[in-house]
Amino acid sequence: MTTTLDFKTAKISSLITHHVGNRLYEDPLVLSDETSSLSEVITMDYLMTYFLNQFQPVDIQHFTHSIDLDMNEVYSCVRNIFIEEEKFIDESKNLAKMLYEHADHPQIKSGELNVVYFENIEYNEGIVSAIGIFKSESNAPFLRMRTQNSGYFIDHEFGFGLKSLDKGCLVLETNEEEGFRVLVIDKKNKSDAQYWVDDFLRLSPVADEYNVTKEFLSVAKDFVTDQLPSVQPIEKTDQIDLLNRTMDYFKGNESFEKDDFEKEVFQSEKLISSFRDFEEGLSDQQKPQKSFYISEKAVKKQTKIYKSVLKLDKNFHVYIHGNREMIEKGMDENGRKYYKIFFEEEN
Repeated sequence: MTTTLDFKTAKISSLITHHVGNRLYEDPLVLSDETSSLSEVITMDYLMTYFLNQFQPVDIQHFTHSIDLDMNEVYSCVRNIFIEEEKFIDESKNLAKMLYEHADHPQIKSGELNVVYFENIEYNEGIVSAIGIFKSESNAPFLRMRTQNSGYFIDHEFGFGLKSLDKGCLVLETNEEEGFRVLVIDKKNKSDAQYWVDDFLRLSPVADEYNVTKEFLSVAKDFVTDQLPSVQPIEKTDQIDLLNRTMDYFKGNESFEKDDFEKEVFQSEKLISSFRDFEEGLSDQQKPQKSFYISEKAVKKQTKIYKSVLKLDKNFHVYIHGNREMIEKGMDENGRKYYKIFFEEEN
Protein backbone atom coordinates (compact mmCIF):
# COMPACT_ATOMS: atom_id res chain seq x y z
CA MET A 1 0.00 0.00 0.00
CA THR A 2 1.30 3.44 -0.90
CA THR A 3 1.73 5.67 2.14
CA THR A 4 -0.06 9.02 1.91
CA LEU A 5 0.57 12.18 3.94
CA ASP A 6 -1.13 15.58 3.65
CA PHE A 7 -0.74 18.70 5.78
CA LYS A 8 -3.35 20.97 4.20
CA THR A 9 -5.79 20.59 7.14
CA ALA A 10 -3.06 20.48 9.80
CA LYS A 11 -2.85 23.10 12.53
CA ILE A 12 -0.61 23.85 15.49
CA SER A 13 -2.21 23.25 18.88
CA SER A 14 0.85 23.99 21.08
CA LEU A 15 4.36 25.30 20.42
CA ILE A 16 7.28 25.91 22.75
CA THR A 17 10.88 26.92 22.11
CA HIS A 18 13.99 26.12 24.16
CA HIS A 19 17.67 26.89 23.56
CA VAL A 20 19.95 23.84 23.47
CA GLY A 21 23.64 24.70 23.56
CA ASN A 22 26.75 22.60 23.14
CA ARG A 23 27.40 21.02 26.54
CA LEU A 24 31.07 20.45 25.72
CA TYR A 25 31.65 24.21 25.51
CA GLU A 26 29.37 24.92 28.50
CA ASP A 27 26.94 26.70 26.21
CA PRO A 28 23.79 26.77 28.33
CA LEU A 29 20.51 24.96 28.16
CA VAL A 30 17.77 27.60 28.44
CA LEU A 31 14.27 26.27 29.10
CA SER A 32 11.03 28.17 28.55
CA ASP A 33 8.20 28.01 31.06
CA GLU A 34 5.56 29.25 28.63
CA THR A 35 4.53 28.39 25.09
CA SER A 36 5.89 30.61 22.31
CA SER A 37 3.86 33.61 21.13
CA LEU A 38 3.52 34.82 17.54
CA SER A 39 3.69 38.42 16.34
CA GLU A 40 1.20 38.00 13.43
CA VAL A 41 -1.33 35.46 12.24
CA ILE A 42 0.53 35.02 8.94
CA THR A 43 3.61 33.96 10.93
CA MET A 44 1.75 30.74 11.67
CA ASP A 45 1.58 29.96 7.95
CA TYR A 46 5.31 30.52 7.61
CA LEU A 47 5.93 28.27 10.62
CA MET A 48 3.83 25.48 9.10
CA THR A 49 5.89 25.74 5.92
CA TYR A 50 9.15 25.75 7.86
CA PHE A 51 8.24 22.78 10.05
CA LEU A 52 6.42 20.50 7.61
CA ASN A 53 7.29 21.16 3.97
CA GLN A 54 10.35 18.91 3.87
CA PHE A 55 8.60 15.79 5.15
CA GLN A 56 7.65 13.13 2.61
CA PRO A 57 5.83 9.80 3.27
CA VAL A 58 8.95 7.72 2.57
CA ASP A 59 11.74 6.21 4.67
CA ILE A 60 9.39 5.87 7.64
CA GLN A 61 11.05 5.07 10.97
CA HIS A 62 9.94 3.97 14.44
CA PHE A 63 11.35 4.32 17.94
CA THR A 64 13.36 1.34 19.19
CA HIS A 65 15.34 0.14 22.17
CA SER A 66 17.54 -2.91 22.54
CA ILE A 67 15.88 -3.98 25.81
CA ASP A 68 12.41 -2.46 26.10
CA LEU A 69 10.66 0.18 24.00
CA ASP A 70 9.50 1.99 27.15
CA MET A 71 13.18 2.67 27.91
CA ASN A 72 13.42 4.90 24.83
CA GLU A 73 13.06 8.25 26.60
CA VAL A 74 11.93 10.27 23.58
CA TYR A 75 9.24 7.68 22.85
CA SER A 76 8.04 7.88 26.47
CA CYS A 77 7.92 11.70 26.45
CA VAL A 78 5.98 11.81 23.20
CA ARG A 79 3.54 9.13 24.35
CA ASN A 80 2.90 11.06 27.56
CA ILE A 81 2.00 14.17 25.54
CA PHE A 82 -0.39 12.20 23.34
CA ILE A 83 -2.07 10.76 26.44
CA GLU A 84 -2.30 14.08 28.28
CA GLU A 85 -1.59 17.32 26.38
CA GLU A 86 -1.38 19.21 29.69
CA LYS A 87 2.06 17.61 30.09
CA PHE A 88 3.25 19.31 26.90
CA ILE A 89 5.48 21.96 28.53
CA ASP A 90 7.04 19.60 31.11
CA GLU A 91 7.73 16.87 28.57
CA SER A 92 9.16 19.38 26.07
CA LYS A 93 11.63 20.40 28.78
CA ASN A 94 12.56 16.76 29.28
CA LEU A 95 13.20 16.42 25.52
CA ALA A 96 15.44 19.51 25.60
CA LYS A 97 17.38 18.16 28.59
CA MET A 98 17.92 14.82 26.85
CA LEU A 99 19.12 16.48 23.66
CA TYR A 100 21.49 18.67 25.69
CA GLU A 101 23.02 15.56 27.29
CA HIS A 102 23.90 14.27 23.83
CA ALA A 103 25.32 17.62 22.66
CA ASP A 104 28.91 16.84 23.63
CA HIS A 105 30.73 16.74 20.29
CA PRO A 106 32.83 19.80 19.30
CA GLN A 107 31.08 20.10 15.92
CA ILE A 108 27.50 20.03 17.24
CA LYS A 109 25.92 23.44 16.85
CA SER A 110 23.85 25.29 19.41
CA GLY A 111 20.32 26.14 18.36
CA GLU A 112 16.66 26.57 19.14
CA LEU A 113 14.60 23.48 19.85
CA ASN A 114 10.92 23.78 18.92
CA VAL A 115 8.49 21.17 20.19
CA VAL A 116 5.12 21.32 18.45
CA TYR A 117 1.78 19.57 18.91
CA PHE A 118 -0.02 19.25 15.54
CA GLU A 119 -3.61 18.27 14.93
CA ASN A 120 -5.56 17.16 11.83
CA ILE A 121 -2.77 15.62 9.77
CA GLU A 122 -4.05 13.33 7.00
CA TYR A 123 -2.17 10.04 7.06
CA ASN A 124 -3.20 6.94 5.10
CA GLU A 125 -6.81 8.14 4.67
CA GLY A 126 -7.16 8.88 8.38
CA ILE A 127 -6.69 11.93 10.62
CA VAL A 128 -3.94 11.82 13.25
CA SER A 129 -2.20 14.14 15.69
CA ALA A 130 1.58 14.46 15.70
CA ILE A 131 4.45 15.72 17.83
CA GLY A 132 7.19 17.62 16.01
CA ILE A 133 10.69 18.03 17.41
CA PHE A 134 12.76 20.54 15.43
CA LYS A 135 16.26 21.89 15.96
CA SER A 136 17.21 25.10 14.15
CA GLU A 137 20.96 25.63 13.91
CA SER A 138 21.71 27.59 10.72
CA ASN A 139 21.08 31.17 11.78
CA ALA A 140 21.71 33.30 8.68
CA PRO A 141 21.60 37.08 8.05
CA PHE A 142 18.93 38.61 5.86
CA LEU A 143 18.36 42.18 4.62
CA ARG A 144 15.32 44.34 5.32
CA MET A 145 14.48 47.29 3.07
CA ARG A 146 11.90 49.71 4.45
CA THR A 147 10.65 53.02 3.17
CA GLN A 148 11.72 56.06 5.15
CA ASN A 149 10.63 59.59 4.22
CA SER A 150 11.64 59.99 0.56
CA GLY A 151 13.97 56.99 0.45
CA TYR A 152 14.69 53.60 1.98
CA PHE A 153 16.26 52.44 5.22
CA ILE A 154 18.20 49.18 4.90
CA ASP A 155 19.24 47.04 7.83
CA HIS A 156 19.67 43.37 8.60
CA GLU A 157 18.58 40.73 11.07
CA PHE A 158 19.39 37.09 11.67
CA GLY A 159 16.91 34.26 11.29
CA PHE A 160 16.09 30.86 9.83
CA GLY A 161 15.18 30.37 6.16
CA LEU A 162 11.90 28.61 5.44
CA LYS A 163 13.74 25.85 3.55
CA SER A 164 16.69 25.50 5.92
CA LEU A 165 15.37 23.31 8.76
CA ASP A 166 18.43 21.47 10.08
CA LYS A 167 16.98 18.63 12.10
CA GLY A 168 13.38 17.52 12.37
CA CYS A 169 11.30 14.64 13.66
CA LEU A 170 7.57 14.19 13.15
CA VAL A 171 5.96 11.52 15.33
CA LEU A 172 2.55 10.44 14.04
CA GLU A 173 0.06 9.16 16.60
CA THR A 174 -0.33 5.72 15.11
CA ASN A 175 1.19 2.25 15.76
CA GLU A 176 2.08 3.22 19.33
CA GLU A 177 3.01 -0.33 20.40
CA GLU A 178 5.48 -0.54 17.51
CA GLY A 179 7.19 2.74 18.39
CA PHE A 180 4.83 5.03 16.45
CA ARG A 181 5.47 6.07 12.85
CA VAL A 182 8.23 8.65 12.60
CA LEU A 183 9.50 10.84 9.77
CA VAL A 184 12.94 12.37 10.22
CA ILE A 185 15.08 15.12 8.69
CA ASP A 186 18.78 15.35 9.44
CA LYS A 187 21.03 17.66 7.48
CA LYS A 188 23.97 16.06 9.18
CA ASN A 189 27.69 16.21 8.73
CA LYS A 190 30.11 13.42 9.54
CA SER A 191 30.93 14.81 12.96
CA ASP A 192 27.40 14.61 14.34
CA ALA A 193 26.15 11.70 12.19
CA GLN A 194 24.85 9.77 15.22
CA TYR A 195 23.76 12.71 17.35
CA TRP A 196 20.18 13.19 16.17
CA VAL A 197 18.89 9.87 14.80
CA ASP A 198 20.91 7.26 16.70
CA ASP A 199 21.80 8.81 20.06
CA PHE A 200 18.83 11.10 20.73
CA LEU A 201 15.85 9.63 18.87
CA ARG A 202 17.00 6.00 18.56
CA LEU A 203 15.15 5.21 15.36
CA SER A 204 15.11 2.24 13.02
CA PRO A 205 13.41 1.87 9.60
CA VAL A 206 9.92 0.40 9.47
CA ALA A 207 9.78 -2.76 7.35
CA ASP A 208 7.54 -1.25 4.67
CA GLU A 209 7.99 -1.64 0.91
CA TYR A 210 10.12 1.52 0.66
CA ASN A 211 12.66 0.50 3.30
CA VAL A 212 12.69 -3.17 2.31
CA THR A 213 13.37 -2.22 -1.33
CA LYS A 214 16.00 0.30 -0.33
CA GLU A 215 17.74 -2.18 1.99
CA PHE A 216 17.87 -4.96 -0.59
CA LEU A 217 19.29 -2.68 -3.28
CA SER A 218 21.95 -1.57 -0.81
CA VAL A 219 22.80 -5.19 0.07
CA ALA A 220 22.98 -6.19 -3.61
CA LYS A 221 25.29 -3.27 -4.39
CA ASP A 222 27.59 -4.13 -1.47
CA PHE A 223 27.77 -7.72 -2.68
CA VAL A 224 28.64 -6.80 -6.26
CA THR A 225 31.09 -3.97 -5.56
CA ASP A 226 32.74 -5.06 -2.29
CA GLN A 227 32.22 -8.73 -1.51
CA LEU A 228 32.39 -10.34 -4.95
CA PRO A 229 35.87 -9.04 -5.94
CA SER A 230 37.26 -10.40 -2.67
CA VAL A 231 36.17 -13.99 -3.37
CA GLN A 232 36.69 -14.29 -7.14
CA PRO A 233 38.30 -12.34 -10.00
CA ILE A 234 35.75 -10.16 -11.79
CA GLU A 235 36.11 -7.49 -14.44
CA LYS A 236 34.83 -4.01 -13.68
CA THR A 237 32.58 -4.24 -16.73
CA ASP A 238 31.01 -7.43 -15.35
CA GLN A 239 30.36 -5.70 -12.03
CA ILE A 240 28.63 -2.85 -13.84
CA ASP A 241 26.62 -5.36 -15.85
CA LEU A 242 25.39 -7.01 -12.63
CA LEU A 243 24.41 -3.62 -11.21
CA ASN A 244 22.56 -2.74 -14.41
CA ARG A 245 20.72 -6.07 -14.41
CA THR A 246 19.76 -5.56 -10.76
CA MET A 247 18.32 -2.13 -11.50
CA ASP A 248 16.55 -3.43 -14.63
CA TYR A 249 14.88 -6.15 -12.53
CA PHE A 250 13.58 -3.63 -10.00
CA LYS A 251 12.42 -1.20 -12.65
CA GLY A 252 10.68 -3.91 -14.63
CA ASN A 253 8.78 -5.69 -11.85
CA GLU A 254 6.09 -4.69 -9.37
CA SER A 255 7.13 -7.30 -6.82
CA PHE A 256 10.36 -9.03 -5.81
CA GLU A 257 10.79 -12.79 -5.71
CA LYS A 258 14.23 -13.84 -4.50
CA ASP A 259 14.57 -16.99 -6.61
CA ASP A 260 13.49 -15.16 -9.77
CA PHE A 261 15.86 -12.29 -9.01
CA GLU A 262 18.86 -14.62 -8.54
CA LYS A 263 18.18 -16.48 -11.79
CA GLU A 264 17.56 -13.33 -13.83
CA VAL A 265 20.42 -11.22 -12.45
CA PHE A 266 23.19 -13.60 -11.34
CA GLN A 267 22.39 -16.30 -13.94
CA SER A 268 25.00 -18.78 -12.65
CA GLU A 269 24.94 -21.19 -9.72
CA LYS A 270 28.38 -19.97 -8.63
CA LEU A 271 27.24 -16.36 -8.30
CA ILE A 272 23.97 -17.38 -6.64
CA SER A 273 25.88 -19.49 -4.13
CA SER A 274 28.28 -16.60 -3.42
CA PHE A 275 25.36 -14.23 -2.84
CA ARG A 276 23.68 -16.67 -0.44
CA ASP A 277 26.95 -17.08 1.49
CA PHE A 278 27.14 -13.28 1.70
CA GLU A 279 23.59 -13.16 3.04
CA GLU A 280 24.45 -15.60 5.83
CA GLY A 281 26.98 -13.13 7.19
CA LEU A 282 24.45 -10.30 7.44
CA SER A 283 22.60 -9.33 10.59
CA ASP A 284 18.98 -10.42 10.95
CA GLN A 285 17.83 -6.86 10.18
CA GLN A 286 19.85 -6.76 6.95
CA LYS A 287 18.88 -10.17 5.58
CA PRO A 288 16.57 -9.70 2.57
CA GLN A 289 13.00 -10.91 2.57
CA LYS A 290 12.15 -13.60 0.06
CA SER A 291 9.35 -11.55 -1.49
CA PHE A 292 8.00 -8.02 -1.24
CA TYR A 293 6.32 -5.30 -3.25
CA ILE A 294 8.82 -2.99 -4.95
CA SER A 295 8.75 0.71 -4.10
CA GLU A 296 9.25 2.91 -7.17
CA LYS A 297 10.37 5.79 -4.95
CA ALA A 298 13.07 3.66 -3.33
CA VAL A 299 14.27 2.43 -6.73
CA LYS A 300 14.44 5.98 -8.04
CA LYS A 301 16.47 7.10 -5.03
CA GLN A 302 18.87 4.15 -5.18
CA THR A 303 19.47 4.68 -8.91
CA LYS A 304 21.74 7.56 -7.89
CA ILE A 305 24.18 5.23 -6.13
CA TYR A 306 24.06 2.50 -8.78
CA LYS A 307 26.77 4.07 -10.87
CA SER A 308 27.41 2.38 -14.22
CA VAL A 309 30.60 4.32 -14.87
CA LEU A 310 33.89 2.75 -15.93
CA LYS A 311 36.71 5.11 -14.89
CA LEU A 312 39.92 4.78 -16.91
CA ASP A 313 42.81 6.58 -15.25
CA LYS A 314 42.02 10.31 -15.30
CA ASN A 315 41.39 10.41 -19.02
CA PHE A 316 38.03 8.76 -19.67
CA HIS A 317 34.72 7.90 -18.08
CA VAL A 318 32.72 5.25 -19.97
CA TYR A 319 29.01 4.99 -19.12
CA ILE A 320 27.70 1.44 -19.60
CA HIS A 321 23.91 1.21 -19.72
CA GLY A 322 23.17 -1.86 -21.78
CA ASN A 323 24.59 -4.94 -23.45
CA ARG A 324 27.79 -6.14 -21.79
CA GLU A 325 28.73 -7.95 -25.02
CA MET A 326 29.23 -4.59 -26.79
CA ILE A 327 32.46 -3.83 -24.91
CA GLU A 328 35.69 -5.87 -24.88
CA LYS A 329 38.85 -5.48 -22.84
CA GLY A 330 42.31 -6.15 -24.25
CA MET A 331 46.02 -5.32 -24.18
CA ASP A 332 48.25 -4.28 -27.07
CA GLU A 333 51.80 -5.44 -27.82
CA ASN A 334 53.21 -2.62 -25.68
CA GLY A 335 51.28 -3.70 -22.61
CA ARG A 336 48.76 -0.88 -22.79
CA LYS A 337 45.24 -1.81 -21.73
CA TYR A 338 42.30 -0.86 -23.92
CA TYR A 339 38.55 -1.29 -24.30
CA LYS A 340 36.92 -1.94 -27.67
CA ILE A 341 33.36 -0.58 -27.91
CA PHE A 342 30.89 -1.74 -30.57
CA PHE A 343 27.83 0.28 -31.63
CA GLU A 344 25.26 0.38 -34.41
CA GLU A 345 24.58 4.10 -34.70
CA GLU A 346 26.05 7.36 -33.43
CA ASN A 347 23.74 9.97 -31.89
